Amino acid sequence: MSSRERILGRVRRALGDGPRDDTPYEQAVPRDYLREHGTRSVAETVDLLAENLADYRAIVHRCTAADLAATIAGMLAARGAKTVLVPPGLEPEWLSATAAERIADRPESTPHELDGVDSVVTACAVAVAETGTIVLDGSADQGRRRITLVPDHHICVVRVPEQVVSSVPQALERLDPTRPLTWISGPSATSDIELDRVEGVHGPRTLEVVLVG
Repeated sequence: MSSRERILGRVRRALGDGPRDDTPYEQAVPRDYLREHGTRSVAETVDLLAENLADYRAIVHRCTAADLAATIAGMLAARGAKTVLVPPGLEPEWLSATAAERIADRPESTPHELDGVDSVVTACAVAVAETGTIVLDGSADQGRRRITLVPDHHICVVRVPEQVVSSVPQALERLDPTRPLTWISGPSATSDIELDRVEGVHGPRTLEVVLVG
């Protein structure tokens, strides 16, 4: 069998129109890879997440649920944020201590209007410790994808330990593939051929992650 035939066969299986005796797509590729690299306690998994987030130049904060509102207020104040974009399902008490003006996420908001907002605060769907990745799925407490891509400053709250997993395979089990998933590993950045790093090109220039225990 040629490479072309093998690739087209996989496409046919994925589309569901392969021969009846063909191997089903979900069985065609072995899924026996490691689901987690090493054995870690819950605390060690959270520590690994914080370490990898920081390695990607995200700013990591830790606090208790009781201190979350004050922590977010302090972050916004330190940033000098006068306006903060709020997804429709965000917990109201998270912003109860800030003096920044709350801007509601509206479908008719233009990219220019969103660019004028100082900060955005969201929750997340899951966080992956081994890769330092947070995933948004467009739920009500996270809002539409563009509200986390246009403003220059994104604060993301991760509930610890229930939203933290060790690996990407474990994260995929929690996510709905039909939802608009956004995978974020640090602030947006790119490099040219001379490896000059530029941040804030395809998303926020500053990502701050709050691990709420």
